[in-house]
Amino acid sequence: MSEAGPLPKPALPERKRPGRVGYWVVGGALAVLFAAWLALTPSGFWGKLQALGYAVCHQIPERSFHAGEHTFPLCARCTGMYLGAVLAFGFQLRQGKRGKLPPVWILVILGVFLLAFGVDGVNSFLNFIPGWPALYASSNTLRLLTGLGVGVGIGAILYPIFNQSIWQDWLDEAALSRLGQFLVLLALAGLLAFGIVQGYPAVTFPAMVISGLAVPFLLTLIYTIVASLLLRLDNRIRNWREMVLPLMLGGLLALSQIALTDTARYLVTGTWSAGSSAASMMTS
Repeated sequence: MSEAGPLPKPALPERKRPGRVGYWVVGGALAVLFAAWLALTPSGFWGKLQALGYAVCHQIPERSFHAGEHTFPLCARCTGMYLGAVLAFGFQLRQGKRGKLPPVWILVILGVFLLAFGVDGVNSFLNFIPGWPALYASSNTLRLLTGLGVGVGIGAILYPIFNQSIWQDWLDEAALSRLGQFLVLLALAGLLAFGIVQGYPAVTFPAMVISGLAVPFLLTLIYTIVASLLLRLDNRIRNWREMVLPLMLGGLLALSQIALTDTARYLVTGTWSAGSSAASMMTS
């Protein structure tokens, strides 16, 4: 008696696809909001990059890495987190539409990374308070490493969740499942950390740009999942052409969060010099 293969996924009932009006409305709103954000944020490429980081990070200069005369748009911990997430997400892209979570042993290791992130985050905060006892002297290197650890976890989990939420023909297999794969991913994260800590320009400048752009990239991915639910297209998208509207709506929601956070923070602090304002608020 031959072994039966995996049961085929039940066909989902067809739903009406969004019309062209939706594309024009969402696309127009995205273009208007993006133009407004460009006009109201600090000038120049580096100013825009800092404005992206301003929406999610305290940006304290002493807790950030530097490349030449420029400060990273994110602090050391957030730099690691966003770079790690992009690295892990990109590392899995060649695996196609695999939508199964990594095996338990990988999830346990990622949980340890998350615990280290939390412990070092609390200790780092205690180091910031004058006269408050801390467990150990924190450093930007530790912040970067713990950020990378949790970022790798975010990317490792976000990739399969995105696939299983979006695609009609997603595969019930894990994109990250083998020990060799996982070790290569961790080695790449370690090399990235080494290059940043050592201040190699060939690493620091690309890392600075990618970390800033990772903010809208990751938010857009998350909000695209939300958009597919709102448009009732979850598990019904068959190709990248059908992905255009959910992606645009996800980008609109992501940019809305960035713009609203930038605006609120600027109104509270009255400055785009995020580091000094954050430091004054945390020590007050």
